[in-house]
Amino acid sequence: MTSALTELSVSSLSAGLAARRFSPVDVVEAHLARVASLDPRLHAFVEVYGADARLAAEAAHKARQSGHGLGPLHGIPIAIKDLVEVEGRITTGGSPSRRNSVSAHSATLVKKLIGAGMIMLGKTHTVEFAYGAWGTNQHMGTPINPWDLKTHRTPGGSSSGSGVAVAARMAPCAIGTDTGGSVRIPASWCGITGLKTSVGRISTFGVLPLSPTLDTPGPIARSVEDCAILLDVMQCPDPRDPLTVRLVPTDPFVNLKRSVKGLRLARMNDSERANHDAEVLVSYDRSLKELERLGAEIVDLPSMGRSFRENGDLVGRVISAEIYPRIATLADDRNAQMDEAVRARVVAGRDITARQYLDVLAERERRKQEFAASIEGVDAVLSPSTFTPAVPIDTVDQTGTPAVSTRWVNFLDLCALSLPNGMTAGGLPTSLQITCRDGDEAMALRIGWALESATGWHARAPKLD
Repeated sequence: MTSALTELSVSSLSAGLAARRFSPVDVVEAHLARVASLDPRLHAFVEVYGADARLAAEAAHKARQSGHGLGPLHGIPIAIKDLVEVEGRITTGGSPSRRNSVSAHSATLVKKLIGAGMIMLGKTHTVEFAYGAWGTNQHMGTPINPWDLKTHRTPGGSSSGSGVAVAARMAPCAIGTDTGGSVRIPASWCGITGLKTSVGRISTFGVLPLSPTLDTPGPIARSVEDCAILLDVMQCPDPRDPLTVRLVPTDPFVNLKRSVKGLRLARMNDSERANHDAEVLVSYDRSLKELERLGAEIVDLPSMGRSFRENGDLVGRVISAEIYPRIATLADDRNAQMDEAVRARVVAGRDITARQYLDVLAERERRKQEFAASIEGVDAVLSPSTFTPAVPIDTVDQTGTPAVSTRWVNFLDLCALSLPNGMTAGGLPTSLQITCRDGDEAMALRIGWALESATGWHARAPKLD
């Protein structure tokens, strides 16, 4: 029962709880047992809320038995990235400087999840201050990618612990944040599904900021449907986050299981393909053929005027300009304990003038308009989520980034879904990124659901037992 329960998706757990095939106590105990067994090796969790999770599970069980359940998610566990505040709990943001920082309030998204009856298993590791895409953390530790227990490979960042926890079946779902790819890269390298939401779709109140212009919380799960479920729960207008009023709430289910017949999906051009690993391209081309078989029209990507890399290069300037003033005292103190790779990215903001920063924001608006015009009549842009599968930690060049495939999405204010689409000969997952217009998460989920249902790559799991 324990093993079987940890293999179930959020939607399957919900159905089983409704049918009383098992209880919230069974579900939480199964996942806590798996955390106890695997996390000493995988290092996904910063802190596990075992005692509180058990109390919440007992309460959920009694509420469901008495007809006072809070809904289909009542009693289902979830892991929370340690960038998201929970009242009375420490939120480190991956930084040793915050080891004793107890949150005075909970993030809006946490309140939404708890209000739906979900049970927090604990906090997961992150790159320090979420500023890095490899998933490494010099002082608080780097989670182990569960697809290779012999070689320590990149888990993807910055939501590294959330990606590992879901892939290793220690949690059925988790929350990450995405400023330049921090939901999609862990999803890609850990063989799971992640949704980069539009700015303002989910409130960032109570989420430690990296770049308020670009920050977007999002779900990490094992299926497209599970991402839709979590999106539906977390989205809401929030007066404490003014950006949430810019989007009308979306219904991710109304067209989720509708076919892709008639949709126009754009593929990468040859110059973009040249940057990718050969096995990544094999999976990518197979995905294109499958979507075409399902009825979509695959078209060439119209000229955007600039490459993915060129559109993404300015993301680092926005982030550094916005994070440096907030943590300058720490970053400028060479004696302070701070991840040196992160420090270098942060202090780059010291030399960005106000005029340069405003010029970048103005350029962003111009490029957003250019892109919108270039993809008129196209429903989504398809590309690999990462250039390569997960790489060994000891080969990582911290002066570079694996976020070239993802940063352009943030810079152009779009939304995107990453989902598994194959495996390499060496047993590592590959991933497809489905990029849609600002506010059109429902379209990305619809396309992802069609591909997932036809291929089943999302059901693959690393062998850990």
